Amino acid sequence: MREFLRRLGRSHERRLAVVTLAIAAVFAALSPGFRSWGNCADLLESQAVLAIMAAGLLVVLIAGGIDLSFAAIAAVSQYLTVSLVLRYGGNWTTAVLLAGALGAALGGINALLVHGLSAPPVIVTIATMTFWFSLLMAATKGAPLYDLPDWFTAKNAFLAVPLPLAVAAVVLGATAFLLRRLGLGRQIFALGSNPEAARRMGCPVGRLQGFVYGYSGALAGLAGLMQAHRVEEVAPNALIGRELDVLAAVVLGGASLTGGVGTVGGTITGLVLLAMLRNGLTLLGMSSYSFGWVTGLVILLSVGTTALLARSRKGGRHAAP
Repeated sequence: MREFLRRLGRSHERRLAVVTLAIAAVFAALSPGFRSWGNCADLLESQAVLAIMAAGLLVVLIAGGIDLSFAAIAAVSQYLTVSLVLRYGGNWTTAVLLAGALGAALGGINALLVHGLSAPPVIVTIATMTFWFSLLMAATKGAPLYDLPDWFTAKNAFLAVPLPLAVAAVVLGATAFLLRRLGLGRQIFALGSNPEAARRMGCPVGRLQGFVYGYSGALAGLAGLMQAHRVEEVAPNALIGRELDVLAAVVLGGASLTGGVGTVGGTITGLVLLAMLRNGLTLLGMSSYSFGWVTGLVILLSVGTTALLARSRKGGRHAAP
């Protein structure tokens, strides 16, 4: 038992999984509707779009950057893609390729600004977030797009799994493979852990930054497409304001804002935990305002515990003979 607890203490993802299971057990006991299959299915599908965006943000954070423009990129890519499909026709293949390409191009602009100007990524991406969203609202006057093609709104499923959830699973699996199995993933971790050492090792810093921001943008475009598919309309402001939800889930999952740390498994657990908190509190009849402070408290406890354990391990190493 002591060995189990010691191993548990070394892994943030395992601790977070235990907390998630404990909270799920509490909500299941307090609200029978929480553990129903329908509620669980709705809970997972509702997080699919955020999970796709979270995968892109995770890669950026591991590389030592940050991206707060992905929701605006998703909105712009979504609107342009659907507008072109409505005008010229198309299918899922053309829509996915177009949304991904548009998102990657907008993400690439972030990379050019961050690398070329040596500017803080948080400032750059806040600026581009504001610019792209304001430009979209000015061009569209906030008018949504209706009457989407039948092939786009049809509730497709793969092995009974809804399309957005299936796409999220593929994206998360591909991101995990990229980070853990490919040399490119190791370079991304190296860049986030020690940028100067990565340069001396010959890592192409500019190309790596271009890749991670482009990857985040491409996934944002795909997420925007899945959002439009779920709600059967394109609203320019539908995803704006979800940036902090995604960032909170990724950081709660163990990703470091200073780079070099993060896992797909931790990100998934963070998303599930925050979704359960929102869903459980809603089923218990609590005010929507309560979700904010509960979420903030959970994140503070998670980050604080991780920092204390890291400090304790560091102190133990220094004290060793």
